Amino acid sequence: MFLKAGLPGLSLLYALAAATPSEVLSVDFADPSILYDPNSGDWYAFATAGNGENVQVANAASPTGPWTLLDIDLLPNGMGSWAVDTGIWAPDVRYLSQSDSFVMYYSAVVADNTSFHCIGAATADTIEGPYTPVDTSLACPTDQGGAIDPSGYWDEASSTRWLVYKVDGNNIGHGGLCNNGVDPIQPTPIMLQQLDDDGYTLIGSATEVLDRSDADGPLIEAPNLIYDDDTYIIFFSSSCYSTTLYDISYATSSSLTGPYTKSSAPLLVTGDYGLTAPGGATSVVGGGQMVFHANCDEGRCMFETSYSVSDDVVTIT
Repeated sequence: MFLKAGLPGLSLLYALAAATPSEVLSVDFADPSILYDPNSGDWYAFATAGNGENVQVANAASPTGPWTLLDIDLLPNGMGSWAVDTGIWAPDVRYLSQSDSFVMYYSAVVADNTSFHCIGAATADTIEGPYTPVDTSLACPTDQGGAIDPSGYWDEASSTRWLVYKVDGNNIGHGGLCNNGVDPIQPTPIMLQQLDDDGYTLIGSATEVLDRSDADGPLIEAPNLIYDDDTYIIFFSSSCYSTTLYDISYATSSSLTGPYTKSSAPLLVTGDYGLTAPGGATSVVGGGQMVFHANCDEGRCMFETSYSVSDDVVTIT
């Protein structure tokens, strides 16, 4: 393990902050995901490319921090022949208990058509890698705009593994806010795909579980699926990340495959707890805490908060 040098405020940040949400990593660390490593007992967070890394990674003893940015190349052998070997978006790492190994999901630029991102996977024996990429993409609907924002899920009730992701319809939009504010508006559905125990072999076809509505603005994205209080919950963001309209919302269902019902109001919006443009949330496995990004002087910093679920309602606590 190597610590990232030369960046201010990487640790000793709000370790036991009194109020939530709290900023826990004061660097540009967008689209964070979080995972507990059962082998080391540490927590790890992963984020979109930045600060000199294709995949950013930080660790801490607790989700509340202090977090330390690490200097690790998680993908030294590239991202698969289908992808351009730069600039990963929204990586998500999951533990595969059957094999005591890890799988990373990510979106990368398609090598033979750089106008699109698609979703890939890579596997490793340890959470810090190195990760070996699967040589084909998992989801690549370029006719619909591509695919981004993958997030893994293990369903305890059925002992099955799943992936949720966004079809990047606004990538082929007609202009306006996030390129999808001018008619005809493109769909940006959230898809649910079953996977084999290896974490990357597809089982059947993906099914749509959510899509944008007029209330969501130009898109929905950044899905994260959990099960809490006998409820399946998909956290997602709506509107455009580059504006203060960006938010963290959620939808609930009694069934893994839906139908999902969106909440009557977002979970976090600009102005709540002093936040600006909160988004890209990922819950810890089992629920109760999440990380997300919000605007900061450095770009989009990582924040942490606790939450509770009761009667299909999620509440920041």
